[in-house]
Amino acid sequence: MMEAFRRAILQPGPPETFALKTVQEVIKPQKQTKLAQDENQLLENMLRTLLQELVSSSVPSGEEIMQYGKSIDDESDTQGVIPRLLDVVLYLCEKEHVEGGMIFQLLEDLTEMSTMRNCKDIFRYIESKQDILGKQELFARGKLVMLRTCNQLLRRLSKANDVVFCGRILMFLAHFFPLSERSAVNIKGVFNTSNETKYEKDPPEGISVDFNFYKTFWSLQDYFCNPASLSTAPVKWQKFTSSLMVVLNTFEAQPLSEEEGADNNLEEEATTFNIKYLTSSKLMGLELKDPSFRRHILLQCLILFDYLKAPGKNDKDSSESMKEEIKSCEDRVKKLLEVTPPKGKEFLCSIEHILEREKNWVWWKRDGCPPFEKQPIQKKPVQNGAKKRRPRWRLGNKELSQLWKWADQNPNALTDPQRVRTPAITDYWKPLAEDMDESAGIEAEYHHKNNRVYCWKGLRFAARQDLEGFSKFTEHGIEGVVPLELLPPEVRSKFQGKPSDRSKRAKKEETKTSSHQVEESQIATPASEVDGEGMRADMEASAALMDTDVTAGTGNNSQGGTPTPDEHQKQSPDTDVGQEAGQLEADAEVEAGMIDGETDPEA
Repeated sequence: MMEAFRRAILQPGPPETFALKTVQEVIKPQKQTKLAQDENQLLENMLRTLLQELVSSSVPSGEEIMQYGKSIDDESDTQGVIPRLLDVVLYLCEKEHVEGGMIFQLLEDLTEMSTMRNCKDIFRYIESKQDILGKQELFARGKLVMLRTCNQLLRRLSKANDVVFCGRILMFLAHFFPLSERSAVNIKGVFNTSNETKYEKDPPEGISVDFNFYKTFWSLQDYFCNPASLSTAPVKWQKFTSSLMVVLNTFEAQPLSEEEGADNNLEEEATTFNIKYLTSSKLMGLELKDPSFRRHILLQCLILFDYLKAPGKNDKDSSESMKEEIKSCEDRVKKLLEVTPPKGKEFLCSIEHILEREKNWVWWKRDGCPPFEKQPIQKKPVQNGAKKRRPRWRLGNKELSQLWKWADQNPNALTDPQRVRTPAITDYWKPLAEDMDESAGIEAEYHHKNNRVYCWKGLRFAARQDLEGFSKFTEHGIEGVVPLELLPPEVRSKFQGKPSDRSKRAKKEETKTSSHQVEESQIATPASEVDGEGMRADMEASAALMDTDVTAGTGNNSQGGTPTPDEHQKQSPDTDVGQEAGQLEADAEVEAGMIDGETDPEA
């Protein structure tokens, strides 16, 4: 079976012309285009064995793995046998003829069997097929295998000598996996405390170096390695700030000139960049004059301060004094970055922008890394009967929109004196009265009582102009508010029933109020302006008159007895008004006699 695949990968032409046919000849699957689970396992074992034989045969020849099997006379665009085999398997996986994770398993085996020199060529092949490997049907089956393969490569590489290759692997993972992939996120925020910076503990002999400053300077790396320890131990924070002040004072006392910044070409230094610091005490003087070295140290300070200032991280542990110290130290560090040549201001602006963006990632991680991708909105299928869309009004509803429309058409509409005009209550209820006339033949669904706006306005008018009609709303509804004179006789009789208990209580209260007013008018007498004796005569006559009224009232009560509430209801208001008028006339005659001197005060 392996010989059939050996012959197949040596055939010219694209894989789609022979790949599926070869699988059908070797495996003889139950289905013509898709293998079953046991058939997939059989094919995978066979291909992994074939790949191992090809790699083993390429070692004695001394050729690179990805170039093995390629003849010297072949054209430059031809491939070796191993890339050809990988292309065939990738085509079968893409078309779902075989299980999608098979290509990832072969790539993992190939990297484990190859040297680091050959792994660079293998990874170049992986980068060229990134778009196909990243398809959903393949990515879902092989993402964990690809992640394991890349992590194994990173462990085998040197972080100091293979920086570019490590960066290529990390960039591939960033493009291959989605942005919200949790496997690439440090959820707990754990620091790599194993990354220690080793420096000299004892002063060297024969070299004049400020060894105390040397130890103070490199001791800062212990705090940069684990910033969380500063927030939990106040003693460490005090020690860190004192050491940092010494370093910042030294930087400020030895500023760099533009000439020194121009002598150090940062672009050329990037090609020879080392991931670890050179901590020899002999280089301390040269490193202090290096602008790139200063920037590295100052940037570490800003990253540390940004971590300590992160909201919700150390709110309980950090005190107000600690926050003020962080603020003052941060300002000093930014000023030093600004004056460090070359292009200090531009460099500081870039760093501030990067740190500001980093806050968004911090909040995203604390929220549980929610996915950035949003699923497309699925359009609901439209039914046969198209749903009628509700009209959209310019100002919220039909009435306000119409009112604004009238104002647009007539500029004088807002200043017209007739604009604010309350209609008469009879004019307003005429349409509803016509609806209530059965002879008009108006259907019930077209009656004005179904218009809520019309009824609401009518109730407001009735509350202001017709309280009697407004009081009928609770018993007869909106039709009872219509004035009776607008209704036809046969309809009017429905709303002219007996007075209710409420109206009886209102009349009773009115009768009591009128009786109290009569008594007050009997007691109160008009004041007359007379001199000396005349005024005294008036007072005595008034007292006699009051006695007469009381006696008369007593006689009436004694004759008729104490009136009951029913008798009060039977008395008509006309009788009360007549009695009150007679009493007022008698009082007037008595007062006139008193003024003329005809009435005896003692009578």
